[in-house]
Amino acid sequence: MWMTGHGLHRLAALASHSVFALLLLAAQATYCDDGTASASGAGGTPRPLLQDGKPVDWWFVFKFNAKSFPACGAASRPTCPFGGTPTTQKFSQQFVYASSDNSLLKQGDGCVGDTDTDPVGATFGELYRGGFFYVVWNDQFYQDPDISGCGDSCGAPWGHSKGMLAWNEAGEGLVLQVTTPSWPGSGSSDFPRGPGGNTLGCSTQTNNVLVSQHFFAVRLTRQDVSQVLDALANASVVTNLQDPRLVHSGGPSEIVDRVNQLGRKSRETKVVRVQLSSGVGLLSKPSALHVPPWQLVSAELGRVPLRVATWWTNPAIDSTQAATTVECWDSSLSTPGAVQIATSGSWSGVAFGLKGGPGPDFNHAKIGVSTGGDHRFVIFGDMNQQGVLSSDNCGRSQNGRGGLFYVVEDAILADSVSRLIDGSSAPVDGAHP
Repeated sequence: MWMTGHGLHRLAALASHSVFALLLLAAQATYCDDGTASASGAGGTPRPLLQDGKPVDWWFVFKFNAKSFPACGAASRPTCPFGGTPTTQKFSQQFVYASSDNSLLKQGDGCVGDTDTDPVGATFGELYRGGFFYVVWNDQFYQDPDISGCGDSCGAPWGHSKGMLAWNEAGEGLVLQVTTPSWPGSGSSDFPRGPGGNTLGCSTQTNNVLVSQHFFAVRLTRQDVSQVLDALANASVVTNLQDPRLVHSGGPSEIVDRVNQLGRKSRETKVVRVQLSSGVGLLSKPSALHVPPWQLVSAELGRVPLRVATWWTNPAIDSTQAATTVECWDSSLSTPGAVQIATSGSWSGVAFGLKGGPGPDFNHAKIGVSTGGDHRFVIFGDMNQQGVLSSDNCGRSQNGRGGLFYVVEDAILADSVSRLIDGSSAPVDGAHP
């Protein structure tokens, strides 16, 4: 979805720092530009919080795995403020974070998601206790809440996406992207989850703090909220409109109408592309577009080369070069650039694994960074680099699922993330010994 008319002209004035500055010239579709930014702060408007009372436009958190940075920082212990009990298994809730206020990654204190002094805990606490409207979605709820037709997880063609969207009566709010199975499982303390709990790291369904995870939050105007809902519907995200733990709708009618389109399997085959008011870009891959996910991201960003860390395991897609043939492709898309798969990274001299797998040295975050070109992009995604480049079944694995990708153009953040995931790489496709 692209803006035209006065909406496009307004964004064109921001082109020097716009994620999609080069792509705005290709705008074809229309969007009603009736959303305006609010001057209100955290209070009655949900905002991304670095800590209680400190709103920002966006933040990013990378949670380490249990082998590299075990337990919590500063000898802290989980307290499970949103219900549940601390895991008795190996875990890590140590983390690094960056934000629109300071995009250089720095290490946080305590247990991420468990306090009002870390970005995840402070922001989720604001939403969970705030009385806002919301939608929660996750393809791995482990039957709490239960999703009709699914077991512990929902497979293709449901979207491979997890997160929470919250807004106020005026339609202003935020979106929280998470990669954690089974968290969150409720959007409000008025509708608490079952005995499994609703605190990160305190779930009895699954140990979602064993491996690395990432979290991303960005503020939204009324127009942004509608655009994010369009992107979620396009990606076929998993939710249940009848479960008050997952959906509490209200506010502007155009938002309510869009909420009512969720929880369905979309048949769309076109990528939704959005420029949010914060300058953050958003891509939505539909499940019916059977292409490898991160090649799609590269193509949509102008064939930019990427280095990517995801849950990289069977059926794994190896690293590719710009010249690599991708037969599972669509004629509506541009040609992708190189996509290098990171299999290890480091922080403060401590190495950690970035492959997918069962154990304490694996990764479930989905982050990418541009490695060339004029733009320094960092991408926070829903999707793993699993599937196929060429096959009679191009819809295999993540190729046949939907998901969202948030794109931040920031040189300092890009340098920080590049160092974080700098290490060994998967072999180039076709170059196995």
